[in-house]
Amino acid sequence: MRFSYTHHMPYTGVTEAGQDWPVANKQFDPKLGVEMFQRYIEDKIYAEQAGFDWIGSNEHHFSPYGMMPNPNLVGAVLANRTKRAGILQSGNIIPITNPIRVAEEYAMLDVMSGGRLIAGFMRGIPHEYVAYNVSPDESYGRMAEAIALIKKAWSSPEPFGWEGEFYQFRAVSIWPRPVQQPYPRMMMSASSDASARLAAEAGSSAGFLRIVDFESTRQQIKVYMDRARECGWTPKADDVMIGMNCSIAPTYEEAKEILQAGQKYFFGVLGGGIRTAQQLVIQKTRYFKDKGAAEKFAKKATVQREASFDERVEQGLIVCGTPEMAIQQIQRIHRELGNGRMNLSVKIGNVADHHVTRTLDYLRDIVFPAVRQLGEENDPAQAAE
Repeated sequence: MRFSYTHHMPYTGVTEAGQDWPVANKQFDPKLGVEMFQRYIEDKIYAEQAGFDWIGSNEHHFSPYGMMPNPNLVGAVLANRTKRAGILQSGNIIPITNPIRVAEEYAMLDVMSGGRLIAGFMRGIPHEYVAYNVSPDESYGRMAEAIALIKKAWSSPEPFGWEGEFYQFRAVSIWPRPVQQPYPRMMMSASSDASARLAAEAGSSAGFLRIVDFESTRQQIKVYMDRARECGWTPKADDVMIGMNCSIAPTYEEAKEILQAGQKYFFGVLGGGIRTAQQLVIQKTRYFKDKGAAEKFAKKATVQREASFDERVEQGLIVCGTPEMAIQQIQRIHRELGNGRMNLSVKIGNVADHHVTRTLDYLRDIVFPAVRQLGEENDPAQAAE
């Protein structure tokens, strides 16, 4: 089992984000922002010392939910100050960004890190399209075409032109080219059937990050695996990444108290404006290809709100408790889903940074050594069938 560490870099100086979109930035204190950026960067770098295999940065806009509108700036710092860990960019949000710019910046990160880039191609959550005034109706088409264009830009040794439905370029020849050839390892979200198929078609690893139950996730993995085989390749366990919130402490009660409070702040304060924008996008656009996908998205949000914390832990949807409990929970997730990689989010909402560091230390010293052997040879299709 290998592990990825994602830190959203939230701005936790707000007490009430409200329901408006976008969230007013009058609440931002530049001095506090400087302190947070410095602390968060050090936290991400420490994740390598704590034994994480990848360090993730992602893109969000117009909200204290996350202070990384351009995660590649953070990725560049990590590339310079780490030695071993993969630099996971999870996203860039491809449909709202110039794909040639993404190809160039990702190639830079791959060269700067000595070939450690994991290139995340994300479609983004609905509110991102409001922020950049891009039609959500076009998200899937833009996504598929942009990925094809970026892969060609990485792998083509000669200039080429591109005349697509959404993108037109007279001549493309990026400098530098990536270290990894023909192109860097890719990671895409597979949170819907359409996204799972798109990840398989691109030859990408897949992240299953909004887990509401094991059965539906097994079905999603099966969609990904089946489509990959139809496209002529078979993903390995290491290509299947499961995302979980994580809190570890000397007792379950303490770990629960810390994470439960962080989640309350995350959903109640940081998530207010985002939910307003998401509802507008889902109701008034074709962000999802079909009605069923929209209903599944809404169901996931409802399940997460309505189930109690203890119920979600019991169902295997949160890694929380003592180190020994965390080991058992990770083993159970692997038995159920056959994954070879997990993405752990520890800084949830306003969880104190010293609690984050303590969880990382427990993971390094106790948890990771006990579960490293999981998923090294297993085929996730066994869990999906």
